[in-house]
Amino acid sequence: MLAQTLTSIEDAALFAELLSLPNDGRYPTLELTPDQRRQRTLNALISQMQALARQNPVLMIFEDAHWTDPTSLEALGRIVDRIQTLRVLLIVTFRPEFQAPWIGRPYVTALTINRLTEREIGAMIERIVGNKLLPPKLRHDIIERTDGIPLFVEEMTKAVLEAQSEGEARRAAAAVPSPALAVPASLHASLMARLDRLGPAKEVAQIGAVIGREFSHALLAAAAGKPQAELGSALDRLVQSGLLFRQGVPPHASYLFKHALVQDTAHGSLLREPRRALHARIADVLERQFADIAESQPELLARHCTEAGLIEKAADFWGKAGQRSLARSALVEAMEQITQATDQIATLPTTPALRREQIRLQVALITPLLHVKGYAAPEPRAAAERARLLIEEAEALGEPLEDPLLLFSVLYGIFIANFNAFNGDMMRRLARQFLELAERQRATAPLMIGHRMMGLSLISTGNLLEGDRAIALYDPEAHRPLATRFSVDSRVAILGFRSTALWFLGYPEAALADSTHALEDARQIGQAATLMLALWTTICTHTQTGNYEPARALADELVALAAEKGTPFWKTIGIMLRGCASALVGRAADAVQAITAGLFAYRSMGSTLLVPFYTSCLARAHANLGQFDDARRCIGEALTTIETTGERWFEADVNRMAGEITLLSGDGDTKAQTYFERALAIARAQQAKSWELRAAMSIARLWRDQGKQNEARELLAPVYGWFTEGFGTPDLKNAKVLLDALAS
Repeated sequence: MLAQTLTSIEDAALFAELLSLPNDGRYPTLELTPDQRRQRTLNALISQMQALARQNPVLMIFEDAHWTDPTSLEALGRIVDRIQTLRVLLIVTFRPEFQAPWIGRPYVTALTINRLTEREIGAMIERIVGNKLLPPKLRHDIIERTDGIPLFVEEMTKAVLEAQSEGEARRAAAAVPSPALAVPASLHASLMARLDRLGPAKEVAQIGAVIGREFSHALLAAAAGKPQAELGSALDRLVQSGLLFRQGVPPHASYLFKHALVQDTAHGSLLREPRRALHARIADVLERQFADIAESQPELLARHCTEAGLIEKAADFWGKAGQRSLARSALVEAMEQITQATDQIATLPTTPALRREQIRLQVALITPLLHVKGYAAPEPRAAAERARLLIEEAEALGEPLEDPLLLFSVLYGIFIANFNAFNGDMMRRLARQFLELAERQRATAPLMIGHRMMGLSLISTGNLLEGDRAIALYDPEAHRPLATRFSVDSRVAILGFRSTALWFLGYPEAALADSTHALEDARQIGQAATLMLALWTTICTHTQTGNYEPARALADELVALAAEKGTPFWKTIGIMLRGCASALVGRAADAVQAITAGLFAYRSMGSTLLVPFYTSCLARAHANLGQFDDARRCIGEALTTIETTGERWFEADVNRMAGEITLLSGDGDTKAQTYFERALAIARAQQAKSWELRAAMSIARLWRDQGKQNEARELLAPVYGWFTEGFGTPDLKNAKVLLDALAS
């Protein structure tokens, strides 16, 4: 059995070690240094796991998931996604309050581990005590006070034994313990007692605890400033006591506190001012002597500067950490780190330099908030408005922006929020304001983004022929780096939404080509937010062109990616799109469950974009299940939303769907025909040939059933004859079959 353990991942460090493996050369081994641990990417880790699993069964252990940071949880989630078909047993331990996102999957088993019984505690005590003598009273006290928690049992037993070994009482009557040997009343007291008995080693433990749960010998030595012999002796004692684990040989060794509680106890034993001074010393050492760490882990220096009270430096490092996290699509971390930076700056006296930095960070905060909280949620709106106020304040003080794109980023953030809440009038005003400002500045990047915004505003309100001029202005070298500034890569967004418009206008093959290019570009760029957008638009195009199974597969990918990145907004969209595809392939019950749950979450984030489409799919699923009251309610809600918001790109098909539901529920041909004719008129007004074809087919079927075959053929034939491509799509194939039947 190949035993591979994935231990706690901190600061996005991914590492794996082989434990207890008798190796005669037949098995692969894997040993990673601390630096390598931090550099390992998620894909490398998973590829390694898959390669090992192809050779031998693999056991992976992930301990204390309740302390997991978002990036580590992402790694774990991706492992769980891929593990189903591999010869891998993954064991994850966590506290009851931790909500494991993978619970409920058919290949995941959840086990509740109860506290140790009295008998099990006794056996554990015996194993620790060995040949030493432990009075029955002490044994009873340990059993009573540890409450069946293994760590408590181990720590209290060791504390008692260490106290016995140091006092004269150990040589006294074995049956009557000295009062000095009383079992500590809490684990914290037990750990404090053990640290106190370590003498000079306690100070080394404190320094290590301030550095972190894990630390290198080199960093500890630089921070401690002690002679190597003295430092080595102290570390040896800490390792021998079981409080520290050591990997490697000094000076290239690394150390890990046995448990986070041990680190917390050592850290908490320092008084406030000495602790702050130590954090400041460690930050200085990292910055001066460990430039690679300062560059790759700015959040580490930010934490030490924060604890040291070096607020301005802390804000700078938190800002760098946030920008770095944003660049590698660690969206939750980016949001938290940039928020830390802005909060730190808010406590300082204002200066022009600090105001510039505050504006820059406040603008940077908009992007991760959009993806994590939701595009129409109050948090990104508030961040954008706050940034605008700061910019106006700076301009009033005669402090012009050094970066002209900052104001554009703010306007774009406000636009995106209004687009997803679908405030059509505000969208168009913001797009015009953005374009006018870009034209005054004669800046290519803002012009390109402004045209993209205006095109999106027009398409979504039913002006499908208004093409997007943005694509001609896009320069990959100059504009691709702006993806983190403007939420996603602009070319991918342009192609994705243009594919939707092309399908509406009757060019399904061109639509599929655009969506394919958008998805390929997004995968090449490697930015999660851009990929999630590309998946969304590609799923929509596949759904409309009848590629339902590819649409479901991409929806599954979107849900998984969004879960990994901690973005409920995109996860919700993926769930609803999966439900819509299910509705179109006859999986009505699955569709109802997915879309209903998704709509509730989606609306709670303030979004209404595409709600008419989602609710019309839900109505169709209800109708297929014979739940006609629910179907009427949902389609009525879709029509009302269109009138209320002015979001009209799906208006024709929502009316057609209302007619189909009317027929299925037996509410009459006349009422159904009214809906169909309205759908046809809207499609023609928008020159949306794909919607026109669907509406014409619905009317033709109704007329055929009424014996009006000639009228049906005369309506449908010219619409079908207009098309020049896409004859392999279900709509055009069904139209051809219907026309042939009407001609016979």
